[in-house]
This record gives sequence, structure tokens and C-alpha cells, in this order.
Amino acid sequence: MGKSLNPSKRQKLIAHYDHRHLQEQPLIPGLPDHVAELCLSRVHPSLLYSVCRSWRRLIYCPFFPPFPSLYALFFSSSDNEIQLLSFDPMSSRWETVPPPPNPLRLLVHHPSFLCRNLPVQSISVSGNLVLLAATAPNFNPALSRPLIFSPLSRSWSLGPPMETPRRWCAAGASGPTVYVASGIGSNFSTDVARSLEKWDLGEEDEMDDFRWKKMRQLKDGRFSTDAIDAVGWRRKLCMVNVAKQGILYDAANDIWEQMPEGMVGGWRGPVAAMDEEVLYAVDEGKGLLTRYNQDSDNWEVIMEVESLRGACQMAAAGGRLCVICGDGEILVIDVVAAPPKFWAVQRPAELEPLAIHILPRLSRLDFLLPTVS
Repeated sequence: MGKSLNPSKRQKLIAHYDHRHLQEQPLIPGLPDHVAELCLSRVHPSLLYSVCRSWRRLIYCPFFPPFPSLYALFFSSSDNEIQLLSFDPMSSRWETVPPPPNPLRLLVHHPSFLCRNLPVQSISVSGNLVLLAATAPNFNPALSRPLIFSPLSRSWSLGPPMETPRRWCAAGASGPTVYVASGIGSNFSTDVARSLEKWDLGEEDEMDDFRWKKMRQLKDGRFSTDAIDAVGWRRKLCMVNVAKQGILYDAANDIWEQMPEGMVGGWRGPVAAMDEEVLYAVDEGKGLLTRYNQDSDNWEVIMEVESLRGACQMAAAGGRLCVICGDGEILVIDVVAAPPKFWAVQRPAELEPLAIHILPRLSRLDFLLPTVS
């Protein structure tokens, strides 16, 4: 079930794709289509999108190099459901994503927690979106095994069963490996609160590897009551709880380390790592975007944006940061530009953003699909 997640399996899509449905005429007159595809793959998709219908279709084919798109988990209060939508940067439209086999009826709001959302924890790994932890209506863990969406195959699948389904945990990825640490199961357990498990998507060609593996335990359970992003950075996982206690997990050597004082001191809001190499953070109180300098162990201010006040979640990829701001606005920041540029993406009406990710664009046979206004 999980083998389709391996990026090397993308070639299987090509074998089953009927190229005759792609266009009614050659992509480039006088050239065989396979040669034209190689030429066009070197052109930025935004240019191809604006030229003609056949080129516009080409950039969404399963075999064409995918461009990054924004994906967001939204909560709909009208039907109490979780929805996954994709924002296509070429058309600037939100698009519906094929729903999972069963509707995602998770507990996000409850009268006992008027000022706080119950977390739905998801991560991006190897070009896939992985839902790892949430709360069911009966307050038990909602997911007994990961739920994975692959944009390139437009399909959902299930990961291996977790020995202890949990919520309010630390969740993250380093390379192709998913990590879940601490948290609470159906009831509080010291063993669960100190546990760390990993699932390596890169090793799942063998059924023996399609499972979670226990790793070195935490020394205590101080991370068990917070939903924490375990941020992958230089083969380590960075975790900071609400009490501003930080810790690092060295994934290469399976050891826990103390987080440097300067690193944890600047962890004042959502944090994300660009290509797992550069850490960016938002100071949600001041609306500052900062970048971590490992040599000096401090956070350098990049820019100040009023909209970043109250920011609650952030994703990084392709030189851009996507941030869910305090008022639900979604802000995109180009940190490669000098000076950095930013703009807002209007979210669909009456939907509340819960989490945001940057993943490959959806593959599709026709670019004319239903959109969400």
C-alpha cells in the first residue's frame, strides 16, 4: 500500500498514461513530442501556462517536472469536516483535492476549549502530505496509522499501524523518514510520553520495513501535552514546547542533545527549515521574520511585517515561506529576493486554515478542473 509513495515509482505513471489525450497537435511543430517535452521542461511553467492550451496541459502531466504548489488543511464549520485544498500558483486558484476514502471528521473545536484549537498534526515528506495525529470526537486519538496523500498520483494510502496511536505529540521528518515523539494515547502513559518512533518511506520496498521502529527514548515526558513541530534541520529534529523548553534529536546517531541557548531563545513562534538547511522563525508577538545563525547562535532579523503578528504555522520550500497568520490570512514570502517580497493568498470563504504545506502540484489529465472560489 505504501510503495506508491516512493518517488522512484513515478515512472509507473508514465506507462499507464495515454499521451494521445494530452493534445490534438504536436507540442512544437516539426519535433517529435518526446523531444519537445525535453525542450519545454527547461522553460519555467508560468511561461508555458500562458502560451497555449497544449503547453498548459503539459505542465500538469504526471511525467512533466512538477512545480511547487501550496496545500492547506482547512476546517469547515458548516459541515464540521477537514478539507485539503491546493492553491495552483499558475492559475492563482484553489482546487479541490480528491478526498480520502473516509471523511475526515476530527475534533477541532470544543466548548471546553473555547480559545484553543484541538490540533490536527500533518507533515510534508518526500513530496507527500502525511496526517499523523488528531483528536476523535470521543477525545481518543483519531488516527491509528498515518494517512498519506500523493499529489503526483492524486491518491490516498495508509502507512503502517502505529503501536500506540497518539495526539498532542511531536511530529516531523528528516529526509524520507517520519518521526513521532511523546504525546498522549487514549490515556496518559509514561512510556508513550517518553517514546520516539520512526517510519522510513525510503525503505518500504521490503515489507519487513513497512513498520514503525522504536528509537532512543526521551529522558522525561515534558513534551507530551503539546502539539509540536519537530523541525528537520541538518539531520537533526528541533523541538520546543509551549514552556520554551528545547531539545535536539540527532537522527544520524540516535541521541538526544540539549538545544543551544540562542536557538531556543529565538523560538518565539512558528519555525520552518528551508531544504533542512536554513531555519526561519516568526516572532509572533512582534511580527518579525528571523533566520538562525549557527555560528553566532542567534536569530538575525530579516524583515518586519505587521501581518505576521499572531502567526501560528509555517512551511518552507523553493526559496519561499508560507505562513498562516493570526487572522487566518495566508502570507507568502520570497526570501531569495533582495529585499524579500511578500504577498497574501486569499483563502476560500468560510474555511479556517489549520496547516499549510508546500508540495508538488497536482497531476491531472486536463487543466480544466473544478475550483473553489
